[in-house]
Amino acid sequence: MNSIMIVGVAAFTRLTMRNMFESLGFEVIAEADSVEEALKNYRLYRPKLVLMDISMTGMDGLSASRKIIEFDRDANIIMCSAIVYRETVIQAIRSGAKDFIAKPLQKERIELSIQKVLGEKEEGWMMPK
Repeated sequence: MNSIMIVGVAAFTRLTMRNMFESLGFEVIAEADSVEEALKNYRLYRPKLVLMDISMTGMDGLSASRKIIEFDRDANIIMCSAIVYRETVIQAIRSGAKDFIAKPLQKERIELSIQKVLGEKEEGWMMPK
C-alpha cells in the first residue's frame, strides 16, 4: 500500500484529505500542522507521497518542500493552496513540488495528480475504476 503524509494547518482540511486518499487506497501514515513536524515526520516515516498546503505555522510550505527535497531529492510532493496565482504555482514547482492542486480539493483532480507524480504502475498503485 502506498503511504502519504498530509501537511496543513486546518484539522478539518487534513481530515477531508485523509478520507479522499484512503478512498484511493493510500495509507495516511503521518499528519503535520507545522513545518517542524512535517520535517520530523518525513524523516521518521519516509512516505511515498506528501500533500502539503502552502500556508502553515512557522514557515510556509514552500520552505518545507525545499527542506524535504534537501533531505530526499526524490521526494514526491504535491502542493496545494487556495491562493492560485501563476507565480504561486511556479514557486511551488521550484521548491520541489511535482504538482500543484488548487483548493477546494476535488477527488478527480487528486487522482490526476497522483497519476502524474507516481504513475499508474508505481508500486502497484492503479487508478480506481
